Amino acid sequence: MTTLLNTRAVTIAWGDCDPAGIVFYPRYFEYFDACTAALFQRALGMPKIRWTAAHGIIGIPMVDTRSKFSVPSVFGDEVVVESRVAAFRRSSFDIHHRLLRPDGALGVEGFETRVWAARHPDDPGRIKGVPIPAEVIAAFG
Repeated sequence: MTTLLNTRAVTIAWGDCDPAGIVFYPRYFEYFDACTAALFQRALGMPKIRWTAAHGIIGIPMVDTRSKFSVPSVFGDEVVVESRVAAFRRSSFDIHHRLLRPDGALGVEGFETRVWAARHPDDPGRIKGVPIPAEVIAAFG
């Protein structure tokens, strides 16, 4: 697990909730995606559009995801999402998110596996995982 931990505050909006008044579960995945972008922006010192261009990649698409839901969040909650890279491999990496409720309780954990992806050299219509640069890994501590 890397040492860099990014935190991001999220206010649960009315539109995030289902008819029962709790966060509709796909919204957590949207929060986590934004938190991954914020984590990389913090580590690399630039927004995603710039660091993808700087490293010649098209992005970091998700290839696996799951969540563990413990305590629901509701409209108006001020939650905090903690995000960090759990592991780097040659061309893929794992992100671990922890959504903490206003009372500090763990509400949701999110797990992502993503790939450092570029256009496939033989077929630009496809993508291909490419090695994550050492300087990118080093930026996460």
